Amino acid sequence: MKIQNHLSPVFFAAGAALLASLALSQTASSAEPYKIVNSTQTMGAGGIDYVYADNDGRRLYVPRGSQILAFDLDTLKPAGAISNAGGHGVAVDPKSHHGFSSSGPVCMFDTQTLELIKKITVTGRPDGILFEPASERVYVFSHSQPNATLLDPKDGSIVGTIDLGGAPEQAASDEKGHLYVDLEDKDNIAVVDVKTLKVTAHFDLAGKGGGPGGLGLDAKNHILFAMCHEPATCVVLSADDGKILATLPIGNGTDAGGFNPNTMEAFSSQRDGTLTIIKENSPSSFEVEQTVQTKQGGKTCTLDTKNNRIIVIATERAPAPAGAETPAPAAPAPQAGERGPRGGRGGGPGFLDILAVGR
Repeated sequence: MKIQNHLSPVFFAAGAALLASLALSQTASSAEPYKIVNSTQTMGAGGIDYVYADNDGRRLYVPRGSQILAFDLDTLKPAGAISNAGGHGVAVDPKSHHGFSSSGPVCMFDTQTLELIKKITVTGRPDGILFEPASERVYVFSHSQPNATLLDPKDGSIVGTIDLGGAPEQAASDEKGHLYVDLEDKDNIAVVDVKTLKVTAHFDLAGKGGGPGGLGLDAKNHILFAMCHEPATCVVLSADDGKILATLPIGNGTDAGGFNPNTMEAFSSQRDGTLTIIKENSPSSFEVEQTVQTKQGGKTCTLDTKNNRIIVIATERAPAPAGAETPAPAAPAPQAGERGPRGGRGGGPGFLDILAVGR
């Protein structure tokens, strides 16, 4: 009995130390730095712009040249392609299993068979694209009017247009009736009521950042993250009234961003080969958590919500075969979103790099 009394505090102390050690281990694990955890490289031709993760269908889509390439979202292995269907970006309706590319005309395809269904003539110059869950509509964004053309994903019919008052880049939905769209040429964010199809507000960035190219949304806490070109800044603002909450530095040449509610982190991919990770410590506290080295030209990205991985894409010119004559100097292969000769989106043979960044 006396021995037990003497040993109990010892065992208690040892147990407490073990629990503390486990807690520290879990904290260290959750704080592991981001790194490239998977990558793939495929040969092809043509320029690229956006990359899209279909998190329900577990596929990754990259329009390149005159086709849309499909990859397995978990392994990044090639899964097929939609021929005669290029464009800038892709959006997918998970219910109808119909995909759409922002091209002129818009290409509609079956995500299960990867067969082209039809082409839809729209006005303007399609660039970005988004499936909005609350209204179950596909938004095709254009830098010229109409700034947004809405499609019914079931049959691809045009159901409306919206004048956003500027050139849209990226959009984010709170899935409760509000759509936020950053306007690159106006340095503001348009707020759209998806029921009335009306712009209800414009949130000005007040000179804190210009040319917003990426957008993240913390829907739970009503916070927007506008990723801007000049200066290279993330402007954090309230999604309720547009009040600016913070500004944080990012890399140069952003063209896409987002927010992961699982980790409470916003992110922005940049042409200079960096990926900026911003931690939301609280609805009023934000900090740059990490800058990840990716690939030069990797300025567009998407989020794999299952694996908490950010997918970044870039292209690079293929090396000349050994022993081949040195070719004449040529312009670099088009990077994400750049135009090829005579305004086309083509490019010579080169690699498409897909990088999965995670912990």
